[in-house]
Amino acid sequence: MKKKIQFLFNKPQLSENIGMSIRSLGCFGFEEVGLVSPKKPWPNDKGIRSSKHFESIAKKVKTFNSIPEAIAKSDLVIATSVRKRELNIPLINIEEVDKSKAKKMTILFGQENNGLSNKEISYANYILTIPTQRGKSLNLSHSVSVVAYMLSRSSKIDEETILQSGLKPQETEKFISYLMQLLENRRFTTIKAKTQNLELSLRSFLKTSNIDQKMLKTAYGVIKFLTK
Repeated sequence: MKKKIQFLFNKPQLSENIGMSIRSLGCFGFEEVGLVSPKKPWPNDKGIRSSKHFESIAKKVKTFNSIPEAIAKSDLVIATSVRKRELNIPLINIEEVDKSKAKKMTILFGQENNGLSNKEISYANYILTIPTQRGKSLNLSHSVSVVAYMLSRSSKIDEETILQSGLKPQETEKFISYLMQLLENRRFTTIKAKTQNLELSLRSFLKTSNIDQKMLKTAYGVIKFLTK
């Protein structure tokens, strides 16, 4: 289970927070960490020092320019958020995460001051929330510690339980890019805000409609026929 999980930090601002998060992950046996557009270049001295006994993990951290790039090889993406969202992306609990048979999973954490935006969350299949009093958010490294601890508690996975996640993230993004390009070519809308909202709605629809690869192939065929 542990080897399948990538802990991904989106736009982290403080190198010390990255280092302390790595320290927490190392303590619970996790080793795969990714950063999306960190404020300070990684690796750096502050971050490495903060990782304490897990410098080897800190030095292997991968950096990415975007969330889609970082999750391209993941079968399942789970975004962490403390706030209620307008998106229809379903919630998931730790026990359900633990039973997933995804070969590669990413758990996404937002930046320290603002968390994750709706667009950033829309890349996920599920939302994971840590219950806190009055909806207050935890420090990044504290959130990472809680999630890593909860995931490390179970030593056995029920292989008979399959968490259906529908399409893989890369399949969803490829289809959305294809559809948005068609709409742009036909000047469906020239208003940027409407285009962005449409993209969010499409992504949310694909994540919550249990569409599989066969259905997606059919959708491609219908759209190509209609746009000849």
